[in-house]
Amino acid sequence: MKEALVKAGMPLDSVYPLAERAEGVWIQDVDGNIFMDFISGRCTVNCGHNHPRLLKAVQEQVAKVTHGLTPHRIQLLESLKKVSPFKGEEQALTLALSGSAANDAAMKLARSYTCRQNFIAFAGAYHGTTFGAMALSSYITRMKEQFYPMVPGVSHMPFPHCFRCPFGHKSNEDCGMACLDYVTKYAARTYCPPSEIAAVIMEPIAGDAGWLVPPKEFVVGIREWCSENDILYISEEVQSGYGRAGEWWGANLWGVEPDAIILGKAMAGGMAPMSGVLYKSELGKNGFYHGHTMGGHPVGCAASIANIDVIRDERLCDASKKMGKHLMGRLNKMMDEYEAIIDVRGRGLLIGAEIGGIGGHTSKEVAGEICKSAFRRGLYIIEMGSWDTGVLRVAPPLVITGEQADWALDTLEEAVRETLRKYM
Repeated sequence: MKEALVKAGMPLDSVYPLAERAEGVWIQDVDGNIFMDFISGRCTVNCGHNHPRLLKAVQEQVAKVTHGLTPHRIQLLESLKKVSPFKGEEQALTLALSGSAANDAAMKLARSYTCRQNFIAFAGAYHGTTFGAMALSSYITRMKEQFYPMVPGVSHMPFPHCFRCPFGHKSNEDCGMACLDYVTKYAARTYCPPSEIAAVIMEPIAGDAGWLVPPKEFVVGIREWCSENDILYISEEVQSGYGRAGEWWGANLWGVEPDAIILGKAMAGGMAPMSGVLYKSELGKNGFYHGHTMGGHPVGCAASIANIDVIRDERLCDASKKMGKHLMGRLNKMMDEYEAIIDVRGRGLLIGAEIGGIGGHTSKEVAGEICKSAFRRGLYIIEMGSWDTGVLRVAPPLVITGEQADWALDTLEEAVRETLRKYM
């Protein structure tokens, strides 16, 4: 493995397994080492690696047709309608190959329908690396350095990061929804006229920013403000969708109905690159045009249909919710015991554990060391986070068992203890 890392230009202390094979929650690297994938391939293999039903769907499709329009492309829309957050049957689907491309498609859709140019996104958001998605993003400055100018027309608003309130409030009780008021009463009346805004594009849970869970009142308030001003509300479900947050879609957590949802990552269960935008058909009335040569690939469509079937039949949304509560409970106990863990937040199996700085070492340094220690023990976990924070990504496949989850947290706890001994 070291030789391969050197050839690839990667550091020898890389915390990414060089995979030879994978199944369920496990990955075997080229040297035979076994790792638990505690991040689901970055929220991609929600049904686990190489789920038998997904594998069968892919193998059967490969034996028939590997390029062109197939019945699965049409069936995929029908399958999505059955789990869609929209009311009514008039829905449409455009397909792409990555979350980044799907965000770009959503921007085009919004401009086409509203005949407006501008967008609202949120501080800390990660939407992707193509030019439209990059303009929406504000995860870290490195995403945009060397690539200016951005696509114009995007205004970034403060996301309700209640643990680190951008307005300095110490608790939810005394904030008065200042983040909502900033959008609807300040920005909207000064520099961001609602009549010029095509869409608000928002993650139901701000993922790579640090798995930030907004108050329900904020999401409902934004949705209502959009409706009042004929602004599209687009829910960016690339990371939170397909049962990841304990519901089919993150928008379901807050009881809001979006106008469109952006799909990616887990759409085909890791079997093929697939993404898309599912939207109310009315939004295409002006002749919305978008497409890719490989969009709606037969293999990806077959896998996507099987993926929906598995999540439904195996009740993985319920499993995510149940296992998420278990993991959150144990992580909160660890937070009470170890000063390195300063906050635990999330829904379902989309959880973040924020790490504090210790002994002159930054949050990211400490979180990175915990990940390295865990990796040496066979647990594959990473840290991310905006504002120079290190937040552990706890997002195992939805098929993880209680025994497997407890082993993972036992291992993570050992890694935290080792890191504390090293840095204190």
